[in-house]
Amino acid sequence: MPSLSPNVHRHFHRIAWFAVALTLCVVVFGAFVRLSDAGLSCPDWPTCYGRAAWPQAPAEAEAHAASSIRPFETHKAWREQVHRHIAAALGVLVLVLALLAARRRRLGVAQILGASLLVAAAIPAYMGGHTGAALALAGLGEAILLFAALRWSNVDLARAAALTLAVIVFQALLGKWTVTLLLKPVIVMGHLLGGLLTFSLLAWMAWRATDVPIRLAGAAALRRLLAIGLGLLALQIALGGWVSANYAALACGGGGWTTADGHGFDFPQCVGRWWPPADFREGFVLWRGLGPDYEGGVLGGEARIAIQMVHRLMAVVVLGALLWIAARLLRTPGLRGWGGTLGALALAQVTLGILNVKLSLPLAVAVLHNAGAALLLFVLVSLLARLEEPR
Repeated sequence: MPSLSPNVHRHFHRIAWFAVALTLCVVVFGAFVRLSDAGLSCPDWPTCYGRAAWPQAPAEAEAHAASSIRPFETHKAWREQVHRHIAAALGVLVLVLALLAARRRRLGVAQILGASLLVAAAIPAYMGGHTGAALALAGLGEAILLFAALRWSNVDLARAAALTLAVIVFQALLGKWTVTLLLKPVIVMGHLLGGLLTFSLLAWMAWRATDVPIRLAGAAALRRLLAIGLGLLALQIALGGWVSANYAALACGGGGWTTADGHGFDFPQCVGRWWPPADFREGFVLWRGLGPDYEGGVLGGEARIAIQMVHRLMAVVVLGALLWIAARLLRTPGLRGWGGTLGALALAQVTLGILNVKLSLPLAVAVLHNAGAALLLFVLVSLLARLEEPR
């Protein structure tokens, strides 16, 4: 495969790596916001009680209409608004990458800027109460970006950069809907997946722009194995997001290592049983209509147990697959470091999941569990970006 270096801007890889690091910060800080129950601490969007930053005292929030939706909480509002500002900075970085990648395309810069201006115009339209017009403007901007991504090739990363910008725009919409739809589980799960998709796309672009391929005989077969692992990991992350969005992390109980008879009441058992009553039909209804406030969850105990049990069973499958891939990498000269890292991260991730239950979901452990998912994605995406057959 020809080198990418002559076809990308000389600073593209530096900006891309900075964006990767910033995306990891956004994902981890977003998990902190969600897990500390601060997701609705700014009930308006994109401002916080009408402010670009956030009120410093309850008296400053009382005059804004959002105070009738939810009382101001000083210790939570800053978390939500700081997360929004970091995400906005990431959006600017991705826009720069898209402009650099498209600069040699016919009308490439005009398409990227035009789409971005349409999306930017949607924000004041939404704040002015014109929700239909705002959605139409954002949708048109998204369509331009997706059309460009479909038409362009990826030799200069123009396709990937335009697609990543489209994902960022949709992430902003999901962030808005997370607030306005009161933590609707499918939106919260989608927001998590969108953040990790952004992280994966940026990591792939950063490696491709850096142009440090790993040339290996049989790379195609190994890439297929990695793709299977990536698909399984993505499914498990979605299930983890569904657990979190439905407040099902402690559905099997939590806190304590053994019962009087020496069995784990909450893990590996669930409420003291190996297969407790579980309502899978109710637990996996993705859309429940508009209106309910989902903070704290609305499902019954058996539905939450079903979500938790599926997440646990899938964890066994994913752990086996990742350890199998790690063993394959450990047997491959030049990839043993990657194999050891993948195996260690997979075992650490399962350990953190167990500790979440055993320690009753401590905030630090729960946030690290989200960070672990991102790092596992990084390893798999990095190898997929770098592995090539010998010339």
